[in-house]
Amino acid sequence: MELLFENITSLAQYFIYQIISPGDYAIDGTAGNGNDTLFLANLVAEQGKVFSFDIQKQAIDKTKEKLMNSLLFQRVELLHCSHENISKYVNVKVKGAMFNLGYLPRGDHAITTKGDSTVMAIEQTLELLLPKGIITICVYHGHPEGKNEQKQVLSFVHQLDNQKYNVIKMDYYNKLNNPPQLIIIEKK
Repeated sequence: MELLFENITSLAQYFIYQIISPGDYAIDGTAGNGNDTLFLANLVAEQGKVFSFDIQKQAIDKTKEKLMNSLLFQRVELLHCSHENISKYVNVKVKGAMFNLGYLPRGDHAITTKGDSTVMAIEQTLELLLPKGIITICVYHGHPEGKNEQKQVLSFVHQLDNQKYNVIKMDYYNKLNNPPQLIIIEKK
């Protein structure tokens, strides 16, 4: 079994696992290689649904393949577009959302998430989030666009009303080379 704190995505999944139940709706704001989409599809079960977004066709294709191989494709709506369009495609309340920022692993590192669109996506997701629901945001800031995105995301979450939201930021203190950060937003 993988160590809980070994990587930031397993830590994000740990928190999401605590709140998603069969029949819930969830968002994967960055499909990537499909790992979080598959994880969420297992949690929502047949009664629920996952909305999974990515701007890269390669990411959508990998996610679809992973879902088909696991017989979970019917639980997911794959959307080949930016997460800044969440409110155009999701019109139900969601219990949780996951964002893994940066670039597609083993993909084109020049194609990355951007601060402006990510903040728009988080804003829209907060409107859709049920009370006691959470958003996890894995921030990879070891590349130039990542540093800019980190600054914008941290600025945005810092100003969220503490009467409506709890915001936690987790950092690795003993890892080198700009280790990723985890931001968790809980709606009160």
